[in-house]
Amino acid sequence: MGLLTIGAFAKASRLSPKALRLYDELGLLTPARVDPVTGYRLYAPEQLEQARLVAWLRRLGMPLARIQHVRTLDAGAAAQEVRVFWAQVEADTAARRDLATFLIDHLSRKDPAMSPTAKPLGIRYAALSDTGLVRESNQDTAYAGPRLLAVADGCGSQGAPASAAAVDALKHLETDSIPAGDLLNVLADVIEQAKQAVHDVAGSGSSPEDTGTTLTAMLWTGSQLGLVHIGDCRVYLLRDGDLCQITHDHTMVQTMVDEGRLTLEEAASHPQRSLLVRVLGQRADTTTDLRLHDAQRGDRYLLCSDGLSTVVPTEEVRRVLSEISTPEQAVRELITLANGSGGPDNVSCVIADVTEIKQEERTACTSSRTASALKN
Repeated sequence: MGLLTIGAFAKASRLSPKALRLYDELGLLTPARVDPVTGYRLYAPEQLEQARLVAWLRRLGMPLARIQHVRTLDAGAAAQEVRVFWAQVEADTAARRDLATFLIDHLSRKDPAMSPTAKPLGIRYAALSDTGLVRESNQDTAYAGPRLLAVADGCGSQGAPASAAAVDALKHLETDSIPAGDLLNVLADVIEQAKQAVHDVAGSGSSPEDTGTTLTAMLWTGSQLGLVHIGDCRVYLLRDGDLCQITHDHTMVQTMVDEGRLTLEEAASHPQRSLLVRVLGQRADTTTDLRLHDAQRGDRYLLCSDGLSTVVPTEEVRRVLSEISTPEQAVRELITLANGSGGPDNVSCVIADVTEIKQEERTACTSSRTASALKN
């Protein structure tokens, strides 16, 4: 079979002549021959497989630059690259789905016809942070108050003041009034304040580019918890005996797991399992996850740094949260378990129990009867 005209090749490859001309200009799919007189592009039949691959990848939404890379690979490597790309698409879609859910819930609660919570809820909480058995200093910050729960894990030469500054930037939420339906804006604003606080700390140090912090915080509104999260601290929810992780680690290893490059077992022992891809700091991706969680009586929330999650098995965490009734005792036991496993890192825990309170106690849920915090 001889060379095909651009029209015939477009029909056979399911690409439009306009697309073929663009791909030629980009060097993505070069014609076999260009007529020197007419300038018509002519294609060889054996180019059809490459053209169809380009068409399929475009239908997937793959960027042209990435398609250019894929077509230089052998079949096995190309298949892996498509697998990685689609895993990234699914992860991005999941993140947008979470945001869409947040917005739907946020906007729905602006409906004045919605009834208030039938039974007012309060929280009992405790926070504890420990240096561990290996590190010389503690770069973690843990905080628990009547409305704010937070854990931050600093990194770099100014890690300790960076984590403290990020949490301090949120503490005004304890006393600020939050207009009904305005939680989304409050959370977005407070993250900007935390970013600026960390930048100020980094700028005062000798190595500002290596200073940063993770930040995972929850804001109690009376029936909901608004979550902000960046980095690899975690939030777990114990509900009806089941423990689930409700945050997603922003680490290189977790990204590789999401993309199908690593299994969970391989990730647990990977030498770069603590390498962050998102963090509050200079020259870093500071994209923060935002979510809303409807609280139920009996819920128990755990916020912790990776000093706990990387050394204490999840089943042991679930056992402690299920069997120890008070937040104060539970945070102490979790810290003990982390140190009993070698204490290789700073470890911080915050636990909050959602409880039903009497109507007359609704404004007093921050009293010593319903709230206590530990410091170390």
